[in-house]
Amino acid sequence: MKTALSFVGLGLLLAAGSSVAAGPAKDAADYPSRPIRMVVPFPPGGATDILARVVGKRMTDAWGQNVIIDNRAGAGGTLGAALVAKANPDGYTLLMGTNATHAIGPSLFKNLSYDALKDFAPITLVAIVPQVVIVNPALPVRNVKELVALAKEKPGALNFGSAGQGTPGHLGMELFKMMTGTSMTHVPYQGGAPGLAAVAAGQVQFMADNMNSALPFIQSGRVRAIAVTSAKRSGALPDLPTIAEQGVAGFDSGSWFGMFAPAGTPPAIVTKLHAEVVKILQLPDVRQTLAQQGAEVGANTPEQFTALIKTDIARWAKVIEAAGVTAN
Repeated sequence: MKTALSFVGLGLLLAAGSSVAAGPAKDAADYPSRPIRMVVPFPPGGATDILARVVGKRMTDAWGQNVIIDNRAGAGGTLGAALVAKANPDGYTLLMGTNATHAIGPSLFKNLSYDALKDFAPITLVAIVPQVVIVNPALPVRNVKELVALAKEKPGALNFGSAGQGTPGHLGMELFKMMTGTSMTHVPYQGGAPGLAAVAAGQVQFMADNMNSALPFIQSGRVRAIAVTSAKRSGALPDLPTIAEQGVAGFDSGSWFGMFAPAGTPPAIVTKLHAEVVKILQLPDVRQTLAQQGAEVGANTPEQFTALIKTDIARWAKVIEAAGVTAN
């Protein structure tokens, strides 16, 4: 998805940085008075990037200040998150974070350079996005039963991609392996977009990726969808059964995306950001866009968002320990 955000020049970004010397906004009435940088901890074209640009464009329209999308990929999203954790808490550096950066990272990376709860001011959950299991069209698999049978016939021979070590697509498939008693090899990429391209090219046989970024590949026939990972079907592909429906009872995995500011950001600015993002998420065209991509609108309070993060940290810590997943 291309927007005006994609074409903001480096000079504007540098200008935004140089004006930090003026100090943070004294109160919400002065905010924003210059461009805002929104860090996306994954490459362009993936689910996080897509959502950031949808929301960022409307923020630009509402406030008359450019929201500059800054893609900083690496280490399952934690490199970009660490950048925001250490940023000036003035409301001009934000993060479109995910459960990879805030619920999985704390257990996966033993030397994580930030505290997912203490180093950020949660603003709101933006969206929950189910994942979809996709396979290369040449793979003789059209459903979960056939995937499991092939994996058991050839232990360790099937390779699955992901958006990175410890991302929801990776851990969701580790959970799948545990629940089906299969052995398959994980191949991490630097984001969902290169992972999708690898499946389409046959470099890996399959992967679980976010619905909104996988849909164009599915619709073009470059990959074949065989299952949805969430507990219920997706409105984007209503005829595609879930993994649970196909015999793996209780399976439920997916991704969430939310906006964060660095800890210490003035509460008035956090409140203003929350009000604006929630307003944007209620716009009919935004809701329609997200629904078409299989995303469920979030728009909760910072307190509710914090509670979700705490619950998910505990949930994924159990999976990481049981599966013996380590960062590499």
